[in-house]
Amino acid sequence: MIELRTPREIEEMRPAGRFVAETLQAVREAAEPGVNLLELDALAHRLIKERGAESCYIDYHPSFGASPFGKVICTSVNDAVLHGLPHDYDLVDGDLLTLDFAVAVDGWVSDSAMSFVVGESPSEERAAADEKLIRTTEVALEAGIAAAQPGKKVGDISAAIAAVAREAGYTINTDFGGHGVGRTMHGDPHVPNDGRAGRGFPLRPGLVIAIEPWFLETTDEIYTDDDGWTLRSVDGSRGAHSEHTIAITADGPIVLTARD
Repeated sequence: MIELRTPREIEEMRPAGRFVAETLQAVREAAEPGVNLLELDALAHRLIKERGAESCYIDYHPSFGASPFGKVICTSVNDAVLHGLPHDYDLVDGDLLTLDFAVAVDGWVSDSAMSFVVGESPSEERAAADEKLIRTTEVALEAGIAAAQPGKKVGDISAAIAAVAREAGYTINTDFGGHGVGRTMHGDPHVPNDGRAGRGFPLRPGLVIAIEPWFLETTDEIYTDDDGWTLRSVDGSRGAHSEHTIAITADGPIVLTARD
């Protein structure tokens, strides 16, 4: 069931969005060469506890996961692009790291993701390729948000994202995408990263969704790592992922997880 939120409920969702944004920024600042992924998870866990928030990940066990996730933040490195399970790995210069984080604050959920390069890239060529990939997900996210206007359709968001990806030369996997957000992390409607404008669920004031373009450098095919969670490119190429939770209002979209 798709629920529409009142203006008051959307205001009540703002603290969750702010906390998600602040936590992602704090974890990003801590993600330096030599830092272990488990340390980043521990930092996010501590911030959740201090805030009195509730992790959406730690007990999360959907059909595609081998077991409950058991951690509070996704840390996808290099050829990993989604659902990266934190493990005993020390970051090195040039790693492309994606952080994906979702929590509930006062019963309302927000979900957001960012990708960035850790430390210094090993070469100008590698730095340029990573910058292009990351920036394309960011521009696609901006385009998707701009398309999320009342009276439009989910397909308008999807088409806007796909147009950015194709212009940059990337192909698109639609196995995972955006989703409704509210009292739980994942709900309807599904918001794929490719689609036809003017099709799909109508965008109405009160609809709260996560929009999350993610692309791989030279493929659109993925496989599940032996850890049962982390999704990696089949050819070893790098991935990037950008995500915001937004609320659609009569005046247009509000980004609840906006970062300073």
